[in-house]
Amino acid sequence: MISVNEARERILLHFQPAAIESLALIACANRVLAVDITAAHDLPLFDNSAMDGFAVCVEDTYASGTTLRHAEPRSVSNRQATTLNVVADIPAGSAPTVILAKGETARIMTGAQLPAGANAVIPVEDTDFNNREAGTPAPKTISFAKIVKMGDNVRRRGMDIQAGAVILNKGRTLKPQDLGLLAMLGIGNVQVYKKARVALLSSGDELLDVDAPLESGKIRDSNSYVLAALIESAGAEVLRLGVARDTRESVEALLQKAIHEDADLILSSAGVSVGSFDFIKTVIESKGRLDFWRVNMRPGKPLAFGEYLDKPVIGLPGNPVSAFVGFEIFVRSALARLSGKLDESRPTIKVRSEKEIESDGRESYLRAKIREENGVRIASLTTSHQGSGNLLSLVQADALLIIPAGVKCVPAGQEVEAYLL
Repeated sequence: MISVNEARERILLHFQPAAIESLALIACANRVLAVDITAAHDLPLFDNSAMDGFAVCVEDTYASGTTLRHAEPRSVSNRQATTLNVVADIPAGSAPTVILAKGETARIMTGAQLPAGANAVIPVEDTDFNNREAGTPAPKTISFAKIVKMGDNVRRRGMDIQAGAVILNKGRTLKPQDLGLLAMLGIGNVQVYKKARVALLSSGDELLDVDAPLESGKIRDSNSYVLAALIESAGAEVLRLGVARDTRESVEALLQKAIHEDADLILSSAGVSVGSFDFIKTVIESKGRLDFWRVNMRPGKPLAFGEYLDKPVIGLPGNPVSAFVGFEIFVRSALARLSGKLDESRPTIKVRSEKEIESDGRESYLRAKIREENGVRIASLTTSHQGSGNLLSLVQADALLIIPAGVKCVPAGQEVEAYLL
């Protein structure tokens, strides 16, 4: 058997980012950028108001005037009010033509461009203009006593982004907020990596469709549902091939279908152990090669990797938990590389074991629930046993505890690493 790290490294050597395609922005959520994105212009595009109020020249606000009536609590005690003439009304989306002269102001809406001569905005609630209903015309004058400083409530041109700046890096998975920023910059088409295509098959005469009547000695095919969902969560496309029966001909037929569909990866579950009816390894070697098929881990020791007609093949074990763990440890990182993602690693956290944990010396991934006590994460194993067929233990888990190879006992209270699920 080879170590988990060696197995992962051998697998990753065979994967490079897929081809690049140009997609409309609306279709780019969760896709991976294939190029750096550079801003073509500043953001904001112009000096604009951060709130509804009145655009002013700060120097005018220090002039004395009549005492402010209806003063807000934010007004300065015993300060004389400033009164200015309102000479314009500036809604968002308009280009102001007015130039403010001494003693003048303009009503301005949030996001509207600042007029020439203005260098600050005083919020409407800090003035004596109390009628704020939609459709209300601007007043002829306003008075206020609040101290105003240069740049108050103004979003300056380029304060967020300056033209020429790299704002999103190649390899980034695009989030909803990224799409919004690209829209702000007028980028309607984006260069992204094509989705990896994964041909998925299960193996075994014992497998029934989910809605088929149960028969003696048969079980329902659960792995295809788990693995398809995991593939999609990794940002890849699933090509469902169905179930290969326990014959060489059936296995060959589905592998040939994967080749015909031009899959980037062939992923199977079951059929890679040493059973008399496990044909997947044999078929792979007939038209390709097998790199390895056993890994020093629990669960998931019978994990195979090789190539069939130059297509990479990962054969996961048939037990549901083993298949899940094998995907998370090996397949997810391979799909990340195929998708062009910057980081292929999965983050871990430190937790403390609630009770003593025994292991068999293989690198083990145990299902656990995490709780926090006094700022310390405590991990306890789920269900009564950690068998690789016990899918309930995985359903109830928050994390996979990682017990390193060679460790046969983890004392209660000892710190270990864990993958969060």
